[in-house]
Amino acid sequence: MGDAMNGQKGIEATSSRVLMLAMVALVGLNLRPFITGIGPLAAGVRAETGLGTQGVALLTLVPILLMGILAFAGPSLQALIGASRAVIAALAILALASFLRLFVSTGFGMIGTAALLGLGAAVVQAVFPGIVKRQFPGHVSLVMGLYSSMLMGGGAVGAQLAPLIATASGDWHFGLAWMALPALIAAVLALACLPRDAVRPQGMNAAADLLKRPRTWLLMACFGLVNGGYSTAVAWLAPYYQEQGWTSGSSGGLLAVMAVGQALSALLLPALADKSADRRPWLWLTLAMQGAGFAGLILQPGTAPFILALLLGAGLGGSFSLTMIVALEHLPDPAEAGALSAMMQGGGFLVAAIPPWIVAVLHDMTGGFRAGWLLHLACIAIVTVLTFRLAPRSYAPAMRLPAPEPVAV
Repeated sequence: MGDAMNGQKGIEATSSRVLMLAMVALVGLNLRPFITGIGPLAAGVRAETGLGTQGVALLTLVPILLMGILAFAGPSLQALIGASRAVIAALAILALASFLRLFVSTGFGMIGTAALLGLGAAVVQAVFPGIVKRQFPGHVSLVMGLYSSMLMGGGAVGAQLAPLIATASGDWHFGLAWMALPALIAAVLALACLPRDAVRPQGMNAAADLLKRPRTWLLMACFGLVNGGYSTAVAWLAPYYQEQGWTSGSSGGLLAVMAVGQALSALLLPALADKSADRRPWLWLTLAMQGAGFAGLILQPGTAPFILALLLGAGLGGSFSLTMIVALEHLPDPAEAGALSAMMQGGGFLVAAIPPWIVAVLHDMTGGFRAGWLLHLACIAIVTVLTFRLAPRSYAPAMRLPAPEPVAV
């Protein structure tokens, strides 16, 4: 009888863990399609709404900017309503904002829905890593790899399905509004899976304390400069090739390939690096792949463009997931580690929101995207230098934690 009960409990625990992992994957899947779906449909959006080149750039800039600003409120939001409630509410906002795009016909309306989408994604990204560290304390790297890979995979889904659905329906609105359905499903699954918020951390004090630490600003800079490459790529890679005669569908396929590279790298590199305490060699590998991708766009954009997109995506995706893991490893407490991740994303996304607009200005000034790709090569060089300071032995001193006592042999 006892063995049967234990077996039943084991089955229930396994089922609960599988359901929780499915929820992690689905939450990640919803955080990028509304960004990557814009580029392939840019021509139709511009024609109906009257947005110019810099106006279309705002559809990427505004959500990413809000991801930055509102991430700073993540610890305080956890203190006020709890992480689980915040995630569920944010997913509902994502569903609502995508649905509203069925009815938008003005530039102001598109930017307004972009702001709502940025709000929803910002809240999830600010609080969800702390949930992962709390629910999977022994497998943070692997589960964060799953979350990051699905986040990047969502970019592939958005880039590929947006033009396909728009073409099939004859209306670009449907190419963006379908994203409401997976967001709604994720909200329902999160409501069923996430535990109640019993203990609320003192988020406001934690955020203020973290902003006094130079390491927080270092992580912000690394995260922001790398993700600036992502925000530029999703905004302008498709239009770059459309200027060379590509259709919206084929350029969307290019973005989808880039996002597949991101997803695979975000999943595989954390698993490969899991046995290594020092993540820096793996981070340098991802930076090298990004550099090769941007250099190829400058020197040989017409030669194997899908290989260039895959290489660029692998560098961006692997760097994203590894940087998130490095931030979480700086502090042992899940709430504090989640707060540090939120701060890093806050400053990082503020930085990452600017490059697409800068690239748009450079494009208008020079008539092409070459100067923009060169800008990101410079950013990669800066991040490569900054990551030398992210040695594991520096975590405790940087966060003012006592170093562990040596173990007697």
